Amino acid sequence: MAVVVWVVEGTWPACVDAARAHAPEDAEVVLLHVTGHDVADAAHGAFAGLLGRGHPERDPGNRVEHLAAASAESLLQAAAERLGRPCTRVERTGRVEREVVAATEGADLLVLARDGDRARLGPHSLGPASRFVVDHAACPLLLVWPEPAPDLTTMPPPPPHHQ
Repeated sequence: MAVVVWVVEGTWPACVDAARAHAPEDAEVVLLHVTGHDVADAAHGAFAGLLGRGHPERDPGNRVEHLAAASAESLLQAAAERLGRPCTRVERTGRVEREVVAATEGADLLVLARDGDRARLGPHSLGPASRFVVDHAACPLLLVWPEPAPDLTTMPPPPPHHQ
């Protein structure tokens, strides 16, 4: 069994704990972190447009890329330690939602956390990237709450025509 655990700042402990609880001991676990390219691209563009060309060593986008890579490595290390068993660590860069979906090819399970409005139940508990992944993943999903789930009274009421 191949299990992909999507490691995201702020919600990764719940995902790793869910993998520990639900993935068989002999499962191949992949800890996946995806760094979006948008921040580094914005820094590259600002440098080129505002500060001019000719000094690539001053491009702040390069520094942003290095910081993002170091942060991802640190996060994946912490997740691997929490998992407490052999795993593969994968860092990808690109459109986050598309990179996660691509990483599910051939997987048997994807573990991800809710990342939207976590104060109440309902569709807004998923952010845009997670919603895309839920709709397009090439394998079954285990969707977890990063903290205890809200009370059932927070569920939105049904539409008026269903009452």
